[in-house]
Amino acid sequence: MSTTATETKQPPTKTDATKKRVTLIQRDARLGLWLMSPTLLVVLAIVIFPLLWSILLSFQRMRLIQIGRADFFEPLTVANYERVLGSSTFWSSLSITFIYTLGSVVLVIFLGVLAAMAVRQPFRGRTFVRAAFLLPYVAPVVAVTFIWRTMLNPQFGIVNVFGQNVLGWDEPIPFLSQARGTWDVLGLEIPVPTALLTVIVFEGWRYFPFAFLFLMARLAAMSDEPEEAALVDGATPWQSFRFIVLPQLVPIISLLAVLRTIWTFNEFDDIFLLTGGAAGTNVASVQIYNYLTVQRNVGQAAAQSVIMALVLIAMLAVYLLILRRRGERV
Repeated sequence: MSTTATETKQPPTKTDATKKRVTLIQRDARLGLWLMSPTLLVVLAIVIFPLLWSILLSFQRMRLIQIGRADFFEPLTVANYERVLGSSTFWSSLSITFIYTLGSVVLVIFLGVLAAMAVRQPFRGRTFVRAAFLLPYVAPVVAVTFIWRTMLNPQFGIVNVFGQNVLGWDEPIPFLSQARGTWDVLGLEIPVPTALLTVIVFEGWRYFPFAFLFLMARLAAMSDEPEEAALVDGATPWQSFRFIVLPQLVPIISLLAVLRTIWTFNEFDDIFLLTGGAAGTNVASVQIYNYLTVQRNVGQAAAQSVIMALVLIAMLAVYLLILRRRGERV
């Protein structure tokens, strides 16, 4: 009597399942890397390489006429940084940039909150008003700066005509060409940086729709029940806004403050088209442009660009540290 031995298949072990899972993960990772590689190459060519080259140029004596035959192995020096940091023009432009950034960011967020609260409740024509609020943001910057320059012209601008004929101004105000004026308040003459305040107002008017969109979306997601309960308990509309609505808007306002600080700190086209950096509006970006085009000093322009980037990184680090201490997630 013969017996046949039947072989029984062993069930897959846990180690085999783990190896198979790791293999699938590695395959997915390779596929994702292949799909991302075109974007990574574009970012490397358009962002990373120019950034590294700018840092290298900041340590070289380079003029604009030499840029075509620039050599990566030119001798390195810190003379550009010494000239920038030792220049009073740099520190003046840096202080103007801080004032311009702070004033613009505060004004943008304030006008954004005001506009979002104004159209929060339904009324006839609300859609049209919402669309009208977006016009400053979507309009071409060349067009809006031309309109503002025409409106503020001291000879024929509508603002000065209205001010002299209706408000009783003694003389027209050169809003975009006057570095410092005086404002009489109760017999006291207060110095006012006219051109700088004008470009700050322009910045707030042009970019408040950006804040308006974020805040309007957050207000639409809020429940009306806490506010209704507060009003029933005798709270005023201001108290309801301050203690119920505003705390819920703080995370969005913080995000807007970070984004607008980054963009305003590097702002160039608005100021350049309005004043050209004259009359006390010579912010750091305009000064870098002057180094590059007027003095033809590429190395010094690159050095100031690197310094400005470091200053901005330090400001953002301080902001993130404040958020962390407040217990907010970053």
